[in-house]
Amino acid sequence: MQLLQSYIDNIINTALEEDIHYVDVTTDYLLPDGHTSSAYYIAKAEGVVCGLDIAKRVFELVGGGVEFKANLKDGDKVKKGDIIATMKGDSKTLLKGERTALNILQHASGIATATNRCVELVKGTKAQITDTRKTLPCLRRLQKYAVTVGGGKNHRYNLSEGAMLKDNHIDVYGGITPAVTALREKIGHMTKIEVEVRNLDELREALAVGCEIIMLDNMSCEDMTKAVEITDGKALLEASGNVTEENIAEIAKTGVDIISLGALTHSVQCFDISMRFDK
Repeated sequence: MQLLQSYIDNIINTALEEDIHYVDVTTDYLLPDGHTSSAYYIAKAEGVVCGLDIAKRVFELVGGGVEFKANLKDGDKVKKGDIIATMKGDSKTLLKGERTALNILQHASGIATATNRCVELVKGTKAQITDTRKTLPCLRRLQKYAVTVGGGKNHRYNLSEGAMLKDNHIDVYGGITPAVTALREKIGHMTKIEVEVRNLDELREALAVGCEIIMLDNMSCEDMTKAVEITDGKALLEASGNVTEENIAEIAKTGVDIISLGALTHSVQCFDISMRFDK
């Protein structure tokens, strides 16, 4: 998976404009033009690195004149103390881009690391780890990219990709069967329908109307095990709601096909990385 350069540049330029309105009063008044320095990124925890090319691009857009050498690539695992990348060149560029580059690198690496932990926890089962649409505004593509770097897969990117009947759609329209029937009359042949169900009776109704994907919303592991038996491969089953690292292995053992976690993107902890300068 590769992010469009125009998308990356737009994120960086927006972040830089937010961080530097017109002048960096500390750096620009402190250092003379032509001053050079060496710096490096060091991992302060164990995890999966993500966003190195984006961090490099920050320094190109904020001023240039910096040689950026990555010692790793996105998806590589790091240990505490590992040197992730080294930088050498214009001191003003390094200082002005420091926070923006780190913010993106730490956030993306945090998502990749959290995703990878979940992937490891469900090894030996059929369950795939996916994200959700619970992403930060304007950062969805970056966050979903980080999920894939961590070994997960992407749920739909937006409301245009796939028809998904959530509980509110069903309640507003008046039931699973009429809602699915109405959708089928209008959507194209390439569009699948996923239905969220809250109990086993709704699961049976979704199966009867021929849904391709069924989300088991906040069900107990006991009910999800029964759902797998009832479904018997007639549809893909997605477990969602209150999924944590503590219970994800148990959920995977029920036999569901997909486990989606909003926490991978909406509340992930940044991966601890520092940028240090050689004295």
